[in-house]
Amino acid sequence: MRLHSVDVVIIVVYLIAITLFGLRFRKSQKSLRDYFLAGRNIPWWAICLSIVAAETSTLTVIGTPGIAYDGNFGFLQLVFGYLLGRVVISLILLPQYFRGEMFTAYELIDRRFGKALHRITSAVFLITRAAAEGVRVWAVSIVVAIALGTGDVWSVAIVMLLTLIYTFEGGMAAVIWTDVVQMCIYVGGTIAGLFTLTHLVPGGWPAIHTAAAAAGKLQIFDFSFSFYQKYTFWAGLIGGMFLTTASHGTDQLMVQRLLVARDQRDSRLALLTSGVVVLAQFTLFLVVGAALWYFYHLNPPSQPFVRLDYVFPTFIVEYMPRGMTGLLIAAILAAAMSNLSAALNSLSSTTMLDFYVRFRPQTTDRLRLRFSRIATIIWGLVLFGLALASRGRGKVLEMGLSIASVAYGGLLGVFLLGVLTRRATQTGAIVGMLCGLALNGYIWQGTHIAFTWYVTLGAITTFVIGYLASLVTGNAQGAHGNHPSISS
Repeated sequence: MRLHSVDVVIIVVYLIAITLFGLRFRKSQKSLRDYFLAGRNIPWWAICLSIVAAETSTLTVIGTPGIAYDGNFGFLQLVFGYLLGRVVISLILLPQYFRGEMFTAYELIDRRFGKALHRITSAVFLITRAAAEGVRVWAVSIVVAIALGTGDVWSVAIVMLLTLIYTFEGGMAAVIWTDVVQMCIYVGGTIAGLFTLTHLVPGGWPAIHTAAAAAGKLQIFDFSFSFYQKYTFWAGLIGGMFLTTASHGTDQLMVQRLLVARDQRDSRLALLTSGVVVLAQFTLFLVVGAALWYFYHLNPPSQPFVRLDYVFPTFIVEYMPRGMTGLLIAAILAAAMSNLSAALNSLSSTTMLDFYVRFRPQTTDRLRLRFSRIATIIWGLVLFGLALASRGRGKVLEMGLSIASVAYGGLLGVFLLGVLTRRATQTGAIVGMLCGLALNGYIWQGTHIAFTWYVTLGAITTFVIGYLASLVTGNAQGAHGNHPSISS
């Protein structure tokens, strides 16, 4: 079954409209401050919604219901850790980012340790963010291929091109305000999908709730301790805290949103509020997954799902009313485009500000802005290639989180060394980071330890070895002998 012409029209109108909306912000881009920090004139509530949209990719929208369909609500234990991680960032990292004007997270490393580690952390971000984003972009093809029957290449190319256009032209302002619109669309579309589900099942929500509860689908907590289980209370609270502290506190994709706030107070308010929104959002996606489980229990699919990521998109195409199907497909594309635009802008900003401008400090604002747009195009092509290389590689949500988590441990350990200690040196931090990255790489490929523990183990390893190595190498003030630690 393919989409009706009405649904196709809705999707096409959405894609054109959101692209034109993003293009409206081109006129306000006159400098790198405008292009990458949106002039630091964005209200906190818009930043809050943009943070949520940036961490909500197509992987989240189609992958989270699949988790509940196959299991239970245990994923929420990880989200509780997300909330705790935001508190840690607000207390430890955020004050450092507002000491002067910063454009990227890795300028903080330069201030504390020096240029060598600055470039290493920036390079690690570029490599791992591109790899993880390639998986997320590929997830778009699952939805579009089911809905339209187009091949993977065209599915990815259409979304990539349109997102690239408004990100290229409008910069960070376009990214944030399109995020706000797109979040409203994908949340509204998901609610509409749940509403339709409850009307297709005899007995509605009470019947779904009763059956799901009896089957253990609504179970949240698992207090057992194991490094091999993804979703336990301890893996969620501890692992989720470390994961979010890294992803929102050291990853330029998220830190850039925190930096566009008018002041530290607005930035903290946006970050903490986004945690509440994320909790509500993941709960919604999991409820949809439980409802889909009961629906397909009553109406078995003609053939087993190839992957759990196909469950929600298949329901949308085969069972949603005409018009509503188009709305939900547009909603999923909205999540994809908001995440992709965030990645493009953060990759471009890190490339320009952590590398190009450092080597060519005399470049005029006009040339910097032009090269920033060129960098956006180049990264778009890179992500397109990586997306195609990511086809057929398992559960997309967990794969995306795994790739990002491998690097996050080392990055977070370095940031904590810089903020929490006075004795850490640049050499020691580099040694610690390399050990943390090596450990996470081994854990990822050579063990069955759950991805929820990657960041925790990597960060602790980086911090401990980095500190000990610093004591051995001496020079308590690091690479900048006369530069005091940014910790008080």
